[in-house]
Amino acid sequence: MRGLKLGFLSAVLWLTATTAQAQSNMENVEIKATQLSERVYMLTGMGGNIGVYVGDDGVVMIDAQYKGLAEKISAAIAEFSNQPIRTLVNTHFHGDHTDGNAAFAKQGVKVVAHENVKTRLAANEKFDQAGLPTITFDNALEVKTGGTAVSLKHYPNGHTDGDVVVWFPSSNVIHAGDLFFVDRFPFIDLNSGGNVQGYIDNVRAVIAEIDGDTQIIPGHGALSKRSDWLRLVQMIEATREEVMTMKEQGLSEDDAVAKGLSEQWADWSWSFINEERWIRTLYKSV
Repeated sequence: MRGLKLGFLSAVLWLTATTAQAQSNMENVEIKATQLSERVYMLTGMGGNIGVYVGDDGVVMIDAQYKGLAEKISAAIAEFSNQPIRTLVNTHFHGDHTDGNAAFAKQGVKVVAHENVKTRLAANEKFDQAGLPTITFDNALEVKTGGTAVSLKHYPNGHTDGDVVVWFPSSNVIHAGDLFFVDRFPFIDLNSGGNVQGYIDNVRAVIAEIDGDTQIIPGHGALSKRSDWLRLVQMIEATREEVMTMKEQGLSEDDAVAKGLSEQWADWSWSFINEERWIRTLYKSV
């Protein structure tokens, strides 16, 4: 129970920090749409990348960014589809992917997520409960749209304990959620069911099911391919080995931070998961 409470605290801190930053710049955010196949689009703005599938009887949207962007997101989708948004899927529970849930739910959009996502959002007092998922699942689910279905598969204990990868029908495109941060240290939420080895295992499991031509919508970063995702896994494994060696040599966590990683990983550091935080994540996991 203590770990779960810490997980909720982590979620609140993430939501508070990212939402505050987003709200201060919301008016300047531009939602950009990129067509990936006949029916699949990727939207970028502020927060996690959005995936869109245009079905025969409605749109299935993957993740919602921030509530203040809901109108802009809807307008961007209306540029390429006259179908209503009927379903919103959350890849996990963090605020930069779910803060916009309520804005769409209040318009009648069904919110779908793994059952752990609903549990964590329901426990977050800062989350607008109108945006709670109304449809949840455990291992896998197909979201019907017209004569096809968007496939959702749960990959446990990677980024969080509620991660979902989305497979779009009739196209070689997937949405990886935050199991994919492009060329940057990933956020592995250890307080919310995240696990470094689980992250590696989950990514490798998905990589084994796709090919070199698969288009991957990452949680954060540009549209990518299998080789880009493999590069992330290789970085995690290599830096974990470096930290493991430090720990075996008797270095404390602070000592490891002071020593730092090899210079080759300097460009992977970013505002939220800098080198120090990444080392601390790894140290706690080896």
